[in-house]
Amino acid sequence: MTLFGTAGIRGPVEEVSPSLALAVGQAAAEPGKTFVVGRDGRETGPALAAAMEAGLASAGADVRRIGQVPTPALAFASQGRRGVMLTASHNPPADNGIKLFVDGVEYDSDAERTIDDRVASGQSQLAKWHDWGDAERLAVLERYRDAVASYVRERFGGRAEGSDTAASDPLAGLRIAVDCGNGMGALATPQVLERLGASVIGVNASVDGHFPGRGSKPTPETLSEFSDFLADGSEVSHASSEPATGFDLGLAHDGDADRLVVLGPDGDVLHEDTILAVVAARYTADSDADDPVVVTTPNASARIDERVRAAGGRVERVRLGALHEGIARERDRGSAGTEIVFAAEPWKHIHTAFGGWIDGVVSAAAVAALVAEAGDTETLREPVTERPYRKISVECADDAKPETMATLETALPEAFPEASVETEYGVRLEFADASWLLVRPSGTEPYVRLYAESDTVDELVDEARAVIETAVAETQ
Repeated sequence: MTLFGTAGIRGPVEEVSPSLALAVGQAAAEPGKTFVVGRDGRETGPALAAAMEAGLASAGADVRRIGQVPTPALAFASQGRRGVMLTASHNPPADNGIKLFVDGVEYDSDAERTIDDRVASGQSQLAKWHDWGDAERLAVLERYRDAVASYVRERFGGRAEGSDTAASDPLAGLRIAVDCGNGMGALATPQVLERLGASVIGVNASVDGHFPGRGSKPTPETLSEFSDFLADGSEVSHASSEPATGFDLGLAHDGDADRLVVLGPDGDVLHEDTILAVVAARYTADSDADDPVVVTTPNASARIDERVRAAGGRVERVRLGALHEGIARERDRGSAGTEIVFAAEPWKHIHTAFGGWIDGVVSAAAVAALVAEAGDTETLREPVTERPYRKISVECADDAKPETMATLETALPEAFPEASVETEYGVRLEFADASWLLVRPSGTEPYVRLYAESDTVDELVDEARAVIETAVAETQ
């Protein structure tokens, strides 16, 4: 039995049901421990939360209900205790999910495996009636907003050259549109940005589990109307002699606000790896450590390595969905002078000086502050070398993925003998001209993913896809 994927438990509510939530709660509970329980805005959230709370309390844990919150706010509240977030993140409205935290960090694979085994074996038992845990409500959202605003003021405030803006208002004069996607970002990001001095327009800023405004996963396709909205404002601003009415940037979240997509004032989506590279370079440059380290994933661009090296740091990679494990690994491996300054995979960032969790709200405020400092999004991205990048999916049944990947570990190096090969997290090939490709199985869908970056990316993708399709055909 395997309940956990790359981002907790996730799937249709017929599978992620109240009975499963009850079982996971009882399996995760530890007598006398306190668990904070939060949920996103999905219609199935209240029932799953009730079942989860019953499972935890009946197995001896105390429960603190924090209601509807972004996932990063739940992680923030789990510091010094444990936490459960009921969310399917960017999945469709008929899905739901369960994500577990301890002291602000996602459960690692060993802890998840323990829960898996307990649920499968039915080991979890009720506590004696007099040892059941208690439950009460806890308000954390306002404390979380305050903490994010304070952190961004301290780390990114008031640095623009020649600016007389006070550090308390690092976003003063910035006009930002935020597409919350009817998700949990509506409860945090606009409020934090306004506290930092920005003028904010919220789009799809009401919480609605049906996600009526757009799909809960922010992509160029689902953000098309938001892009048009930004572009229309930019056109008005440039065509009029009146004061500018356009936006300086756009920000968009997924359903639980752990992801962030950044758009320029013209409505174009800025590449996620460029944003990652900019933020990683800033944290690296600001560090006083002898050995500043950025942790990222195999699908992340070489542009990140280039900017981090230029700032005096190094990059280490860990499997997708395991940034928290990569942080722990590098801290264990490092010397006294090692500092993990930032950890990120495309769209999702861990600001290690703030906390050990993925936090799209902090990312929104931090990126906005960097734009304010640079003057505009184009100046911000200017130092980053952006080579053509593509990501495609090749259909592959879940049960065929292990054999397919085993075949590709040999077939891809044979097809590209000039490349260096890394097979720890999928198959990653790196070329002398800084081109690279990665092939890995999706953890949530019946696909093998191909990522590639090269000045001749179309040719590279076509050659690699042919090898992948042959491997899939041989194993199905």
